[in-house]
Amino acid sequence: MATNPLSDTAPAEPAATVSFRTVLFSMVVLWATYFALTTFRSSLVLDLSLQVELGWRRLVITALGIALTIVLWLLLRLFDARPLWLKIAAALALAFPIALAIGQVNQWIFRDIELAQEQLYAKKYNINLRRDESGNLLVDVPVRRVSPAGQQQGDSDVVDSQAVMIAPAETYSDFWRKLLDVALGRYFLLLAWASTYFALLAGVQARSAQRREEQFRSAAKAAELRSLRYQVNPHFLFNTLNSLSALVMTGKADSAERMIQTISRFYRHSLATEPTADVSLRDEFDLQKLYLDIETVRFPTRLVTKFDLPLDLEECRVPGMILQPLVENSVKYAVSPVSRPVTITLAAREEFDRLVITVGDDGPGVPQGTTHGFGIGLANVRDRLEARFGPDIGFSSAPVPGGYCTEIRIPLSRPVNRHA
Repeated sequence: MATNPLSDTAPAEPAATVSFRTVLFSMVVLWATYFALTTFRSSLVLDLSLQVELGWRRLVITALGIALTIVLWLLLRLFDARPLWLKIAAALALAFPIALAIGQVNQWIFRDIELAQEQLYAKKYNINLRRDESGNLLVDVPVRRVSPAGQQQGDSDVVDSQAVMIAPAETYSDFWRKLLDVALGRYFLLLAWASTYFALLAGVQARSAQRREEQFRSAAKAAELRSLRYQVNPHFLFNTLNSLSALVMTGKADSAERMIQTISRFYRHSLATEPTADVSLRDEFDLQKLYLDIETVRFPTRLVTKFDLPLDLEECRVPGMILQPLVENSVKYAVSPVSRPVTITLAAREEFDRLVITVGDDGPGVPQGTTHGFGIGLANVRDRLEARFGPDIGFSSAPVPGGYCTEIRIPLSRPVNRHA
């Protein structure tokens, strides 16, 4: 059953999201900054003796802020895949009731601090501050009263006190005004965190999109390599079947049987690897030896082979069957047209961290009128090399004195020794 190359190499991945660890870290940093700034501010303008009472209350508000910011994050997650304007609108709408909740708790937990501050102020300036039944803040001011009898007898003035209101009781509108003042400050903090979250989410989504693009690009390249590789097999099979037919028709049954067995070994070897996989250079040379053994049945006296593969290059990686079209061209255009022996040479060497592979022959070159089929094989090899290695390749194919030579230059790649 046919498979989709994209599904093999680019599996679907879940929607990109910011990890909870990153989200929690951003919340802690934001609210820790709030705690530090408010503590620094209050230490400059309030009495230092209240810093312990203020500190633990501020810690409670900070913990509550982190908890409610998590709630905001859980709500904003529902809009991760939505357009940016909708995310902003959601943040503006959802952050406000959460800010009001923080402001309400802030008012409640700091309420008794106001009374403590009033008492400290009264003690510091030796005055009497108190609140009446209506909640108005009063201060007792001393008043001298002089009686007519005292003036006649020369007595001192009578000292009395009078309550003066310095702050009216908090009204319902005052309560909401103070609550909104606190809530708007927390609202700004929540929007600042939401902006940070959207920036983190955009970064995660951008990296996810890049990974998907790389996966699809890799899948497309694999599909291209697979297509180019599959172009080789039918062409080779067509040639070998023609050769086998010629042997049968000429009554060379033994040669035909030997060719069939060699063809079987060739295909067993060539189909052992995945079409887009790299193989060792030794395996690639062995595969071409099998192919040339098949052709030797057709040209027992005309075909001479020579292989030059240094031991230190045997494990270098190359695309499977990359040399097949080049060797086929040498057989078709160098050995077949002539009656004299022709030597086909496969050689490999290393030059400046590059693997250089040559396929050459001492035949007549490319006869006139045969460049079309000859060029198809060369184009296939060039396309496969570019699909596998990109533009970082060298490829040349041209007549040379005494024959024809094709040279491949690719990055030198050896398998990693895991036990080194």
